[in-house]
Amino acid sequence: MKVAKFGGSSVANAEQLRKVANIIQDDQDRKVIIVSAPGKRFSEDTKVTDLLIEMGEAFLNSDPYEDKLEVVLNRFKDITSELNISEDVIAEIKQGVLDIFASDRSDDLKMDAIKATGEDSLAKILSVYLQSLGLKAVYLNPKEAGIFVSDNPGSAQILDESYDQLYKLRDREEIVIIPGFFGYTKDDKLITFSRGGSDITGSIVAAGVKADLYENFTDVDSVYCVNPNIVSNPKEITSLTYKEMRELSYAGFSVFHDEALIPAFKADIPVCIKNTNNPSAMGTIIVSKKEPQPNPVVGIASDTGFVSIYISKYLMNREIGFGRKLLTILEDEGISFEHTPSGIDDISVIIRESRMTQEKEERVVARIKEELHPDTVHIDRDLALIMVVGEGMDSTVGLADKATHAFAKANVNLEMINQGSSEVSMMFGVKASKVNDSVKALYEMFFE
Repeated sequence: MKVAKFGGSSVANAEQLRKVANIIQDDQDRKVIIVSAPGKRFSEDTKVTDLLIEMGEAFLNSDPYEDKLEVVLNRFKDITSELNISEDVIAEIKQGVLDIFASDRSDDLKMDAIKATGEDSLAKILSVYLQSLGLKAVYLNPKEAGIFVSDNPGSAQILDESYDQLYKLRDREEIVIIPGFFGYTKDDKLITFSRGGSDITGSIVAAGVKADLYENFTDVDSVYCVNPNIVSNPKEITSLTYKEMRELSYAGFSVFHDEALIPAFKADIPVCIKNTNNPSAMGTIIVSKKEPQPNPVVGIASDTGFVSIYISKYLMNREIGFGRKLLTILEDEGISFEHTPSGIDDISVIIRESRMTQEKEERVVARIKEELHPDTVHIDRDLALIMVVGEGMDSTVGLADKATHAFAKANVNLEMINQGSSEVSMMFGVKASKVNDSVKALYEMFFE
């Protein structure tokens, strides 16, 4: 039994939905289908979810929203008319939006319900289209499917009892179409996962039905070992472990939301990334374990938008509770940290820039000076993190030497190195302006 999830680019228009239908028909084992909202049809296009967010924000700000609603409805109308299926769903979408706006839900819950409209509507359209082709297909709301979640608008967590409910889907004869991205609380509130949450839904459903394979259809033939926008025609990765994929996702690989694989990983279900536009391509398989390779490095990922708080104090290492006090200051400000490389007399805390507003920065620095009495404290901005990822790296001699030689060859100064805490990655901090040069040099060193 296979669970197949189709991303936004795979369902962007009628032409793509025809490809999706062909893929479903080609393999009778594809019994449960998860769909995203329609994505971009071309590079300058806008994703339906972004259109819905704009519309929801306009309503909540008491601004005119009707034109934005019309744009959304036209996106779906284009699909239904090209597929020659009933446009009844268009009226249903419009009424659904108006009902959400008229409801007594909180603003957070209204926005979650609006954001979920894209996936929900597309799932209904796909089920009707499959039926028009003579297939036994049915739309299933996440509540009916058994996807129960915590009451955290915009960042739902799956409840364990969902998995027993989802297992019952195995008994259904039809092809089941489920919208991704959202679930329901036990008291019937619609709550979305974090952005990119359709991948999370796919992984949860695959784990729940104990699928033999979870297929994630996107718009690339496979995962590449480096961002193709940085290196032309990079090598494809044929197989990855869950740990490797999670490290790569965290550090900027956009194929998967970095939480998405956890349910499949826990259930030990292999995941295959495939291309909707080229479904016969092998794709990339993600598994729990794989055979050791001569070159353990599978990928190089990078991400920008980090800041570093650098603190220096003589004999810091002897001061009991220093690290706890520092992290308590960040906790009080609601700031989560990424890494904390340290030395005898100094420590750095790496934070995503989006979490460190100017106002928070001023308060954090003031409290550090007042409570920790450092010799030095300063903020470094415009940092990028680069991850060299691969299982078995910790037992392979000379990899760090190769990496540092690559940085030297590219004339890049290293702001930070961190490997000790991970068996599958080495992390390097560089100035954001040097990230592309660094990635190219590392790719040449490890893959050419």
